[in-house]
Amino acid sequence: MLEKSIAAMLSAIEVYNKPDFKYREETFSVLCINAWELLLKAKVLHLSSNKLASLYVMEYRTLKTGEKSKAKKPKKNRSGNPMSINLFEAYRIITEDFGVKIEKPVSDNLMALTEIRDNSIHFVNDDLLLSLKIQELGSASLQNYLHLVKNWFGNPLSGYNFYLMPISFFREFAEAPGMSLNSCERKVLNYIKKYEEEYDKNDEIGDYNLTLRIDIKFQKVKSNSGIPVQITNDSSAMTVRFKEEEITDKYPWDYSVLNTRLTKRYSDFKINATYHAIRRELEKDTRFAYKRFLNPNNQNAGKKTFYNSNIIREFDKHYTKNGSGQVIPIESHLTERASLDVQKSSDFPSDQKLPSLLGR
Repeated sequence: MLEKSIAAMLSAIEVYNKPDFKYREETFSVLCINAWELLLKAKVLHLSSNKLASLYVMEYRTLKTGEKSKAKKPKKNRSGNPMSINLFEAYRIITEDFGVKIEKPVSDNLMALTEIRDNSIHFVNDDLLLSLKIQELGSASLQNYLHLVKNWFGNPLSGYNFYLMPISFFREFAEAPGMSLNSCERKVLNYIKKYEEEYDKNDEIGDYNLTLRIDIKFQKVKSNSGIPVQITNDSSAMTVRFKEEEITDKYPWDYSVLNTRLTKRYSDFKINATYHAIRRELEKDTRFAYKRFLNPNNQNAGKKTFYNSNIIREFDKHYTKNGSGQVIPIESHLTERASLDVQKSSDFPSDQKLPSLLGR
């Protein structure tokens, strides 16, 4: 699913960066949101030990007697297949059910891009103000996506050019004509403006942002101004390869996620000395935990412990399961297993007419 997500995002970038594409921004927003949904679902699968049931929309069925079933079953779509959760439900499961922290600008960016996707049928490609705003959201979305993929799954994107071509390449470089906004387009921009106002006071560019503007400038460079590079063909040099997939697949939970799952699973669970004693004893068993050292050659250096989801069964021996029925247990009854300057975008005027923007 992660590979599908990356393929969707690369398709979005490829479409956007084409020299001439009449439905550029709208197509990008559709593919970009699709990539994000697949990424979040991949994370849900990862945290749920690759159980497909974690992606299903669950509901209480109405029995022949008219009563509701006691156990939730997958909701079916029109073709009879289980319905999968949507983008924001996957986001909620990751952040609430598993306690994984995702920065707020990521959520706000996705909300704005989703609004653009949902309203794309009303858009007109000749409207520069709307196109510019989509690029700012898209640039920030790519940056957010890149950081989350790297933090969650390693660095599978290292071999790709992950950026949107600056809008200057698609229009007249020195000036841009003003265009009239229709009422639908104006409402979308006002909707995005509400999100931007929260971030206007902070000009700092972080790992996660709501919108970013990429400005491009051309300048003549000297032939000796490039970065010097030295290549060695020393065959005796040590080759080091880091492969994290096996570790992250087997031990997907960190300490925070473990605490969140235990809190939601048991009615009498508390983070206290008793819990820490049980946890430390289980950490000695490689079936349940893995300690990753920051410096493998020095075990006195910092370390972080990751957990296999099967550790939850060991805690079942010590705590009482929550009987509310609102918490879905880990064990499912289903067995399916040029030079670029990047800056934070400021709020552009939302007037009906757009002045020359690219010449400044």
